[in-house]
Amino acid sequence: MLDLRGSDLAAVKVAPGPAWLDVLAEVWSAGAAVLPVDTRLPASQADALLARARPTVVLDEDGVRRPGGGVPAGEGVRLVMATSGTSGEPKLVELTEQGLTAALGAAAARIGSGPGDRWLCCIPVAHMGGMLVLLRGVVQGATVEVQPGFDVEGFAGAARGGARFASLVPTAVRRLLDAGVDLSGFGSILVGGARTDVALLERARAAGAPVVRTYGMTETCGGCVYDGVPLDGTEVRTDSDGAILLRTAARMRGYRFDEAATAAAIDADGWLRTRDIGVFRDGRLTVHGRADDVIVTGGEKVWPALVEDVIRELPGVADVVVTGRPDAEWGERVVAVVVAADPKDPPSVETVREHVAMELSPVAAPRELEIVEEIPRTALGKPIRRQ
Repeated sequence: MLDLRGSDLAAVKVAPGPAWLDVLAEVWSAGAAVLPVDTRLPASQADALLARARPTVVLDEDGVRRPGGGVPAGEGVRLVMATSGTSGEPKLVELTEQGLTAALGAAAARIGSGPGDRWLCCIPVAHMGGMLVLLRGVVQGATVEVQPGFDVEGFAGAARGGARFASLVPTAVRRLLDAGVDLSGFGSILVGGARTDVALLERARAAGAPVVRTYGMTETCGGCVYDGVPLDGTEVRTDSDGAILLRTAARMRGYRFDEAATAAAIDADGWLRTRDIGVFRDGRLTVHGRADDVIVTGGEKVWPALVEDVIRELPGVADVVVTGRPDAEWGERVVAVVVAADPKDPPSVETVREHVAMELSPVAAPRELEIVEEIPRTALGKPIRRQ
């Protein structure tokens, strides 16, 4: 027992597994808030996170304690999540019970899930996708199987055991398809956490997998746009620069201990400014990529994600990341970093350039090709572009 008070913020560093459901249920029953701490973090990073978050309660392998200097959760806050931190120090996102309940309800209405449905949780609970699956058990009465992590055989076993819904990252979907796992018995498989390329979606659906591409972020309680269409309670618009703005009942309260960042993210009308660029037309959102990732070459803008989608169509490409590097003539040159399907027969830069030029434009065609053994990625599959 955690012996919680209603204003507590409980930092929980417990490995993914069935125990998480009991812990989360106890925290929510007490009216407290939870901060999941990723057990895969090095000790120095976990300690730094706790020092910044200043929880009132810590639960880890040493037991339960109340550290000095803890600060209660904000009013209405039930969950504090650290962002992925791929472009800097992670922010601490404060999410309310009202927002989380709205997010869960809107998602359930869209995919047709309800009490008693069997959900599989096999992605980290320190990320929104995993935590939302747990909350479906605690808040909505779903039956949740929590696995230590993603494993093809474990997922296949859960599928045979009657799991009907799951959240996955794109890499996991690809591995399941490569292994020939039958996914047709699911009601929906939510795919998010990283960008899902079109070729993977088409391949999954051709195999009978009911995949749903989700768009959102920690600040919106996870996905709030499914297959390009906003969930009920979510509004989408873009500004003159193409930046995507969201207004949703699932929006965060703010960033813990960072009023300036909160004010910069949310305007007076409640719109949350994302760092993504896209187009919202006829009720459907198309995301081009992160504003920070755009490559400006010869005065023209190139969106890496779009180029990556095209390069992945080539049979000799197993994985790819497109980035920009300084260039004396062009300002930046487009560079494709590729994992070859056959290391002994990698694609040539000429082949890649010709294909991209034909499908997109000559401007987007990479001027340099680098062959690597592996693309550095986060646990959710996001490329770490700074590397």
